[in-house]
Amino acid sequence: MNSRRLKVAFVAAVMTLAGLAAAGPAAAGAGPATAAVQAQLPAVPVDFVDLPTSALVADGEQHQVTVNYRNDTSADRTVAPQLLVESPAAGPFLDPSDVVVEQRTAHGCWRTAQTASQTGTLFTDLTNARRVLHPGQTLTQVYRVTVVNPEARGTISPRVAQYG
Repeated sequence: MNSRRLKVAFVAAVMTLAGLAAAGPAAAGAGPATAAVQAQLPAVPVDFVDLPTSALVADGEQHQVTVNYRNDTSADRTVAPQLLVESPAAGPFLDPSDVVVEQRTAHGCWRTAQTASQTGTLFTDLTNARRVLHPGQTLTQVYRVTVVNPEARGTISPRVAQYG
């Protein structure tokens, strides 16, 4: 069941990417420089690296989740961090309003990371998270998760999307 939800979340993310690509840079809020960079990056992930999961803790406190990935290849690799918040296999399914997900910016500030939902899995956007890692470089993305619904149950599953 969890594998199926992950596949559905992947398809939903790809559909989001395809919609943004069809709408063009103006609809995506990208300026000319950003549009040029985005046009050079592969559009669809070819694989995912699943990282260790943790339980979703419904205590109203902020919990940090760090996504680490090192490019151990000899070539540049385009990747994107993603956080999945999965509902229990038997439900009830999580709603985006049950959980607040924030992402630490390069400047050390926190900004809300919008989540989409598909069959009980909440997931962060891959579109603007893509970056190129040179050989030997490490991606580190820190998220902060706060469960605002004390009845919410689930699993936090960080992963890294790999592109062409």
